[in-house]
Amino acid sequence: MASLLTSFKDGALIALDNLADRTAGLVSPSLRLGVTGLSRAGKTVFISSLVHNLLNGGRLPLFEPVRSGRVSKVRLEPQPDDAVPRFQYEDHIAALVRDRVWPDSTRAISQLRITLDYESASGWNRMFSAGRLSIDIVDYPGEWLLDLPLLAQDFRQFSETTVKRARFGARAALSREWLALASASGAETAADEGSARRLAESFTAYLKACKEDDHSLSTLPPGRFLMPGDLEGSPALTFSPLPNLPPGRAPKGSLWAMMERRYEAYKTHVVSPFFREHFARLDRQIVLVDALQAINRGPEALRDLEQALADVLACFRPGTNSWLSTFLTRRIDRVLIAATKADHLHHESHDRLERIAARLVGRAADRIGMSGAGLEVMALASVRATREATVNHDGHALPVIVGTPIAGERINGDVFDGERKTAIFPGDLPEAPEVLFQDFGGSASIPAESEHAMPELNFVRFRPPHLEETRGGLKLSVPHIRLDRAMQFLLGDRLA
Repeated sequence: MASLLTSFKDGALIALDNLADRTAGLVSPSLRLGVTGLSRAGKTVFISSLVHNLLNGGRLPLFEPVRSGRVSKVRLEPQPDDAVPRFQYEDHIAALVRDRVWPDSTRAISQLRITLDYESASGWNRMFSAGRLSIDIVDYPGEWLLDLPLLAQDFRQFSETTVKRARFGARAALSREWLALASASGAETAADEGSARRLAESFTAYLKACKEDDHSLSTLPPGRFLMPGDLEGSPALTFSPLPNLPPGRAPKGSLWAMMERRYEAYKTHVVSPFFREHFARLDRQIVLVDALQAINRGPEALRDLEQALADVLACFRPGTNSWLSTFLTRRIDRVLIAATKADHLHHESHDRLERIAARLVGRAADRIGMSGAGLEVMALASVRATREATVNHDGHALPVIVGTPIAGERINGDVFDGERKTAIFPGDLPEAPEVLFQDFGGSASIPAESEHAMPELNFVRFRPPHLEETRGGLKLSVPHIRLDRAMQFLLGDRLA
């Protein structure tokens, strides 16, 4: 009954928020664009590049309103939500353009409003008023999005799902200490704060180990355990799943009852407010994915990323907004899944990266009925850090990418200092995405000598590019790959 009352209350508050948003939108039209991503996918870089290209007349040939010259003015304006931190665009773009370092990753929610004055493509619309659209960009960690499915799980379901996952593949070794501690603690023993804290710390250490570059796993709820912020040390973050829960209800005063109560508090005080105050108010959404990192780590990391994206897509409510529904039950009517860092590959592999991203989300999209016009998949680079070239290797022309590796990056034993450029052959992604999901071992189903064998790939991290200045001292707009195509899908129809 309590959960039903909470859902009713949340639904009423969401309806009121949407009514307020849409009423304001009648006077000043706006669109709320959610930007999120999974573990170093480049959320901050995407927003910074999008805004910089709009403000500085960047090359955006596939973004029709700019290409046709219908956008007359672009400016930053105060955001509408005073209680939400501002996305510090100026600091992030200075890091990219002036210092040539990648800005810090997203650790909390933030917002930025950019307003475009434009001339409608419709002569009928131009008769009534000049067009104006404010885009409210809402930046939030992907880990928070992966928490939303918890709202539909009780503590037993959460424990069973998490423990089952922890006993599979690479997670088995990483979770051994936590699972041993959880089993030894005993679910029905008397509640003890010291035991709860030790369990929470061990569980958190397991989640962090899964996220490290050596494994690059993605499905890691609860998300706030990895980025607690001001909740660190609170009871709402001092709990752990428990293995082998017996049938029935938790005995009063038991460790099980304590963990269950704190799990429910996490949902009530952390997950529900995020859903109600931010996620449920979005119109459009882009989810950035570092598929190359998962490819580097092998089939298990890719399968885990596939599961994470299935959980992500399940959060979106498919459907098209009608005029009335937007006042009461707003729906995210366009979702873009973007595989980032396309500049780490030669352009010949860009379409292959896109097919891999489509494979990652295809099954989940079909299952929830989201395939089609409302969902797009593409490969892009928000900031292009490399250029392409050709080198002669053993009498053959070899396509390479040229850039400045980040200090400390290694290539064939050579350690880079962050200043020296180099040409790299990154390898070719396979024509058939399914190859990457095969578990190649002694009993591989696809022989190593087959034309479909696992490709040799060489991905390294590059510094942002050096941008030339104009005679007036203005640095040229940030280069990109397919950023304009992403903007057209997410924003183009609202600027028609």
